[in-house]
This record gives sequence, structure tokens and C-alpha cells, in this order.
Amino acid sequence: MSPARFSPSRRARLTALAAVPLIAVTALTAVAQPPASAAPGCSVTYSTPSQWDGGFTAAVAVTNLGDAVNGWTLTWSFGAGQQVQQAWNAQVTQSGSQVTARNVSYNATIPTSGKVEFGFNGSSTGANPSPSAFSLNGTLCTGDVGPTTTTTTTTTTTGNPPVGTLPSSFRWSSSGQLISPKPDSTHANVAVKDPSVVYHNGKYHVFASTYTDGYNLMYTSFTDWSQASSAPHHYLDRSGIGAGYRAAPQVFYFAPQRLWYLVYQTGSNASYSTTSDISNPSSWSTPKNFYANGMPQIIRDNIGNGYWVDFWTVCDTAKCYLFSSDDNGHLYRSETNLAQFPNGFTNTVIAMQDSDRYRLFEASNVYKIAGKDQWLLVHEAIGTDGRRWFRSWTAPSITGPWTALADTESNPFARANNVTFPSGQWTRDISHGEMVRTNVDQTMEISPCRLSYLYQGMDPNAGGDYNRLPWRLGLLTQTNSTC
Repeated sequence: MSPARFSPSRRARLTALAAVPLIAVTALTAVAQPPASAAPGCSVTYSTPSQWDGGFTAAVAVTNLGDAVNGWTLTWSFGAGQQVQQAWNAQVTQSGSQVTARNVSYNATIPTSGKVEFGFNGSSTGANPSPSAFSLNGTLCTGDVGPTTTTTTTTTTTGNPPVGTLPSSFRWSSSGQLISPKPDSTHANVAVKDPSVVYHNGKYHVFASTYTDGYNLMYTSFTDWSQASSAPHHYLDRSGIGAGYRAAPQVFYFAPQRLWYLVYQTGSNASYSTTSDISNPSSWSTPKNFYANGMPQIIRDNIGNGYWVDFWTVCDTAKCYLFSSDDNGHLYRSETNLAQFPNGFTNTVIAMQDSDRYRLFEASNVYKIAGKDQWLLVHEAIGTDGRRWFRSWTAPSITGPWTALADTESNPFARANNVTFPSGQWTRDISHGEMVRTNVDQTMEISPCRLSYLYQGMDPNAGGDYNRLPWRLGLLTQTNSTC
């Protein structure tokens, strides 16, 4: 097989927005506000998937049983002194025992029979009973539909709620090269690749692999993409992550623990480091492994002459999942309970496979679609022309079943043939990257509106050793959004 299609030398490496940051919760004096729209019927599911001494994580799902709602407010009372500390996918305030959660810009609309979900971390001093009653826009949520009201209230919402859906085909526009190597006296880098990105506290935070005579990780941050090329690079071998083989990072905020996680490859396992301050590159902890016994047996049995690579973590309200690929046509999935994360990953299965290893090669991403019971999977392939591209599928849950969305060379998720390059085509490969997300937490949630994807590309005329190929980072912006 030609080096352009399969490059084992690279696979000494193992792993592994507009975005909305976590919303700070403040204690405010209650201010009466009129309901945004009528809600003659609703039901609420409240759960605490994770609890620990002095704290807990809560998940709230609100189902609208009446007329469509445009702008929502959910209220409840805590009965045991609980305090909301930090929320996501809602603006939450608290006055005494009374809690008020309001929509954010992208989830203001709840259609009839539609559902909106949000969560928060809370503190408790003992017992942590669930609230006994919830009201949506002033209507008690009993699970029944009450009498229709003719009262209407005009409201104005900001932003663009994700009322659209993912299309069945995609069109993109690419930036030029945004992030290139910045060698220094001890890092003679020739490539920047495998990016991961979050938007937090007014900045984009980007992590990526670099290559000199081996792989390690870098970090950069900036307030606008126009600043990406000039932003300084910080090399994470100077942190607790240390020197040695580290590659293919994924960064996210694990809300139950109030910690940032960086997941990456270390050569024989999936590894991670943590910090409480994503903006401090020297603060990352030393690596720890996810798999206590190393590579699961099912992967050993199926990997052939491939490589165990590109780890991806994603969680729902009950479990966390760890995906990985093998450059041999298999996508694997392990799981653990949310409360056990990052420990206890087990039950490793083949989540997807393809008899053509190049059609299901590496670099999987799994995302929750905001406002919907839908998940998106994208996975890198190597085309018949030897160039990298992405296929896509959707499913009603992280565990599937997965249905093809845009997964062929003629109808790809992202490939050179559905990308325009206004500043000139600088790459024919659309390779390993990550979506710019609507939040930073472990749910990996994205809006279906006007997707953005940070990816790696390279000079179409480059060749030679895979590890030394001149990968650079660019940004795809969807041009055929349904929103």
C-alpha cells in the first residue's frame, strides 16, 4: 500500500466555538418578570447523576406539552439548603431557596412536544432531596395539558436559537492557514496538527500536537481568529504533562468535578491530565492512564497491523464514553458511570466497522446536537485519491444506532470537493480536527446552526515521512446552514 494512503510511521502516536462558556451563577434578589409565552402543559425530569460529599451534579429536562414556547423560565425551590454553583445551557440565579433558570440565546424555543435540557453543579450540606415542583413560564408542570390560555406576551430573544436541523449534505468555506509551527531553541517544530478547541472567558483555547523528532503538545489562545497566527505557543512538556510521546489532544470541562481535562495519546494507553485553570499552560497535572490493564482484548483481537489512536471522550447524563480508532476499519467504545469518571472504563465494544480500513480510518468526534435527542459522529477516512476527508452519521443516543448522514466521497461531511477556499486552496486534505462547540463541558454539545470546524491541512505537493509532513491549522465555516 502506498505511503500516501497508509503511514505506519505516524502511528507510533496513540490517542487520542461561536461558543458559549459555562455560565457563572450569581445569587440575586428575585425580580418578577412576566412569562415569555404561554405554557399550558409541561413535565420536568430532574436527576442527580453524580453526588459527592458537599456537592452534586443535576440534570434537568423540560418537555413542553402545550403550544410552542419562545423564551422560557423554569422555577423551583430547594428544600434542604442546596445552592446552585455553576450551570450550563441555562442562566440560573438563586434567591434563598428559590431557583430560576432561563434560556440562553440558542435554546429559547421549545416546540410542542419538544424538550430542552440543562444542568448545573450544586452544593449541599447533608441530604439532597429533589425539588417537589417546577413551573414553566408560571405554569405548574404536572405532566398534563391544562386549559388553553389566550394571553400572549411579545418577547425579544438574542442570538440565533438552533431551530434548524443538520442538512443531508454540507458546504463549507475554509480560511487560509491560521496556526503554523513556532519553533524555539528547544522545539524545532515542523507541524501543528490534531487540534482541540474551546471558547471560554472570552478566548479561544487551542491545543494541538507538534512534531520535532517526536510528538508533544502545545497550547495557544486568542480572542479572535484574526489573532490566531500571531498568538504565542506554549509547549506543554514544560508542565506536569512532561516530555516524551504525547499527541492528539482533546480538551473539555468536566462539570461534576469542576476540572478541565486534556485527553491524549502516550504510546500505549489513553492518558489524561487535569487543571482548574485552562489559561495557565504550566498548571496541567502529570499523565494518568484511563485503562488500568492497557489495551482491551477486543482491540488486540481486531487491530491487525493498525494503531490504537485518537481517543474521544463524551458524556450523557448517566455515563461517559471513550471512543478510539485503530487505522484498521474499527471504531471502539468503552464506558463508565458519570460518577466514576475518569475511572472504571470497561465494556469495550466495536461501535462501527468497515471492511475497507481506509473508509473508517481514525480521528472520530461525537457531539450532542443542542435542543435535540440527536448525536453526530464524524470520522476521518482516506479517499481513493489518497487524501483525507470526513464521513458523518447521526443517532438518537451515543450508543447508536448510527445512520449515515453524509458519508460518501461524492456527498462527504467535509472533503476538498465540498469546500471553497476564498484565499486560495492551500490543502486538499481535510484532516483531524474538532468542532467549535456551544459549550465547554463533557456533553460535547454543538448547535446545528452554521457549524465551524478547526482542522489540519497541508501543502498538496508535500510528501515524505508522515511525521514530518507540514500540517497547519485552518477553520471551516458551514455555508449551507438550515438556520
